[in-house]
Amino acid sequence: MRTALHRAGRMLVACAVVAATALAGVVATGSAAHADGCYTWGRTLSQGMSGNDVKQLQIRVSGYPGYGAVLALDGVYGPATRSAVIRFQQAYGLAADGVAGSQTFNKIYQLQDNDCTPVNFSYAEMNKCNSSWSGGAVSASTAKFNALVSMWKLQAMRRALGNVPLYVSSGFRSYSCNSAVGGASNSRHLYGDGVDLVGSPSFCRLAQQARNHGFSNILGPGYPGHNDHTHLGATPSRSWSAPSCGI
Repeated sequence: MRTALHRAGRMLVACAVVAATALAGVVATGSAAHADGCYTWGRTLSQGMSGNDVKQLQIRVSGYPGYGAVLALDGVYGPATRSAVIRFQQAYGLAADGVAGSQTFNKIYQLQDNDCTPVNFSYAEMNKCNSSWSGGAVSASTAKFNALVSMWKLQAMRRALGNVPLYVSSGFRSYSCNSAVGGASNSRHLYGDGVDLVGSPSFCRLAQQARNHGFSNILGPGYPGHNDHTHLGATPSRSWSAPSCGI
């Protein structure tokens, strides 16, 4: 009798272990799937390397180029990319060695959703014009990609401001949407990278901080038509003007 009970007890323990192992497998798979839903890096990246995985990294650290700079998304891990990775690592308390390894990638996985957008921003808030991203100055795919890069820049800016929410009032616009709101004929909104921010922090604080996060186009208080928002974008050359903010 005692032997039978002992065997039964061992079987219950074994079943419990199997169940726990299966549950752990589900959790682990779910975690991996979150990263795989967007992009998963398969190697450590460092200066001198190149490839699409480098470009994917550059997109996510594009908001850390340094004051007045813009990080090229060229798939080449040069000094500028290394510096951007260091700033990203410093922003999140990681070992700041300029090498993108498991710690850096794990932080990025935490920061991105399955559609590759950063967790605090979405395609929906970046496009209140139409769901197809069409009708602008560039192809729909380019406009959507440009918006993605802007979101990662905003994510970096949000972090630098103490993780405060940033409120997007306008993003991508087709020509018809742009005309309806009286936008400039060459507005960056037509390219998908234009972003108008409202709410808090102050418009000047937003304009001033944006100088550190890869925005070549900054328009704010004191610039005609921009006293009620701060505009950010990606012009080919630097175009900053917010006279009331000292810019």
